[in-house]
Amino acid sequence: MSRLPFELFLALRYLRPKRTFVSVITLISILGVALGVAVLIIVISVMTGFDHDLREKILGFNAHLTVTRSGGTMKNYQIIAARLVSNKKVQGVSPFVFGPVLVETAGDTNRPALQDAPMLRGIDPATEGRVSALPREIIAGKYDLSGRGLLVGVDFASNLRLQVGDHLSIYSAREIKKMKAAHDRKQDEAILPDDYEVRGIFDAGYYEYNSRVIVASLDNAQDLYDLNDSVHGLFVMLRDPYQAPALKREIALGLGDELVATTWMEQSSGILNALIVEKNVMFYLLFFIVLVAALCILSAQITFVIQKTREIGMLKALGASKWQISGIFLGQSAIIGVIGVASGYGLGMLAVTYRNEFLHCMRRLTGWELFPASVYGFGELPALITSADVAVICLSSFVICIFGGLLPAWNAGRLKPVEALRHE
Repeated sequence: MSRLPFELFLALRYLRPKRTFVSVITLISILGVALGVAVLIIVISVMTGFDHDLREKILGFNAHLTVTRSGGTMKNYQIIAARLVSNKKVQGVSPFVFGPVLVETAGDTNRPALQDAPMLRGIDPATEGRVSALPREIIAGKYDLSGRGLLVGVDFASNLRLQVGDHLSIYSAREIKKMKAAHDRKQDEAILPDDYEVRGIFDAGYYEYNSRVIVASLDNAQDLYDLNDSVHGLFVMLRDPYQAPALKREIALGLGDELVATTWMEQSSGILNALIVEKNVMFYLLFFIVLVAALCILSAQITFVIQKTREIGMLKALGASKWQISGIFLGQSAIIGVIGVASGYGLGMLAVTYRNEFLHCMRRLTGWELFPASVYGFGELPALITSADVAVICLSSFVICIFGGLLPAWNAGRLKPVEALRHE
């Protein structure tokens, strides 16, 4: 330690614990900085992971761009699809039909019939793989929509107790209108629904898709909605998803005003913007933990300067400058900041790494699901540690610690030797 600078040597010597009140405040300051940094790293990493995973799930199940016709269905969609595919930004195009339906399981003596009202997505099995990851997300059965085949989400299948090979009755808008008309006429008219077989169960990784969407072939969906050869729109996959706004402008200029293009950012703008705002708000709120720790440093340093008034006077009498005296106490704040930030960084990284193991342990011990998929949409707690976020958290926390000791250090440097030694 003798080779250290004069200011740092004394700062380390003065920080040695001596079971005094100042030492207790110093330990509390280090603990406060460590907890503040750890909590910030955990929360910001989880929020960043939410945003990243949500974008991945949206882009995996939905296309980058959705093209529809304003005021009705899209006829001759093959011509529009061919023009879109010719664009260099476009990787693939596939037609779709999308709308609500009413489904009912086949009940028996051992299992009552169950009903639900999901959204039906009609796709072209041959081209769907170009615009989504659905063909690769089948976890049971197979990707088969031939005949009256049907794909259902894993949570939808769990809610309705479905397995591969089970049958579902689907009431489309056509049957529902007939049922309503018969009810208005007060007639008992039997409306027979269409019967479908569950051929596969998919897991899109997002609860909203897994529980609220079922998939049929384009032909069956067109029949359910009386569309003939028309579709509701086209899904467009781009080589770069962030080029969607540029292609939207090109479509508006080249394909006329009847076609409406919607980007994946616009479709999910509500939740994506909410995540960004929440991440920023959480950062500012949780940063107050570090500010409280900085106030503890301020309190400890003020008390420490008062206790070391005699030593300050002697050092100044021996020729120490005011900058050297101030450097001693700023060095103490810096050491507290380094120890606190390093401890918080290690604690935060450890917690983020084993976050899901902790949640599973708490679920086993308490029976509580701290992170329900039905609320948050994910089966596991996502997290993404970025070097930029960690650097901002650690550097800003360290700077706050330095500022916490700035005023006491300045006051210590202003002390005059005669005044400091007057009562000695």
